[in-house]
Amino acid sequence: MASERGVVITGTSTGIGAACALHLDKLGFCVFAGVRKDADGDALKQKSSGRLTPVCIDVTDAATIASAAKTVTAAVGEAGLTGLVNNAGIAVAGPLEFLPIDDVRQQLEVNVTGQLAVTQAFLPLLRLARGRIVNIGSANGRVAIPFVGLYSASKFAMEGLTDAMRMELKPWGIEVSIIEAGGIATPIWQKSTAAADEMIRNLPERAHELYGAAIPAFRKAAAREAQKAISPDIVAQAVTHALVSKKPGTRYSVGRNASLQVIIARLLPDRFRDGLILRRLGLG
Repeated sequence: MASERGVVITGTSTGIGAACALHLDKLGFCVFAGVRKDADGDALKQKSSGRLTPVCIDVTDAATIASAAKTVTAAVGEAGLTGLVNNAGIAVAGPLEFLPIDDVRQQLEVNVTGQLAVTQAFLPLLRLARGRIVNIGSANGRVAIPFVGLYSASKFAMEGLTDAMRMELKPWGIEVSIIEAGGIATPIWQKSTAAADEMIRNLPERAHELYGAAIPAFRKAAAREAQKAISPDIVAQAVTHALVSKKPGTRYSVGRNASLQVIIARLLPDRFRDGLILRRLGLG
């Protein structure tokens, strides 16, 4: 049965996306792995069973999304699409007061607008198969963290989109879930840290006066948390459950600190929560 199930996954060159693609491929799914570079697709295919099909998808480029939808439609036909995993994403870090607005737009374009654009393109195929949508969110979509506030905002937005999609698509039996990932060992944070370092070097003198002590403390705390990160394979298992379970969860908290952050978001008063987070980051 799984061999006839088509699943599209965005952002599969590394990290969670690659883990999901290879895991589902191993289970016998026909995986359409979204990548931006041919070399990344070739590398992923070499690790797969051979069924996996790389497709060019840049979630900010309407032409690549439309082309990918056409390719997948030709492959699956009237059988439709069993699943869509919206994973592509970036992380922009830095104090909100001084973030370049172009970076703000890029963060939201990739992590929010792009996810919706991809979903719109593949919904006709999902409707044919009563398929499922799995959005890769974050525990930071339940509890915002200073200096990654923009990333948190994008993941808060994905929580809202997921809830609305779940209700809007209920008449067609399309289940929609979100993975609230905690500390997962993926390259996104190394890439964002390098970009943040470059941005911090270019901050105006006033920014360094205001945040000069806080930013190093945050980086130290982030490095400490990174050492506790778990394998993206754990996320792949949660994604699989969301795709195949008779009764998929609406939310999956994955990672050592994800469940704790969800509890904090639900139970603690805002200011108490703020103080707890700031102390944990060494900013209290």
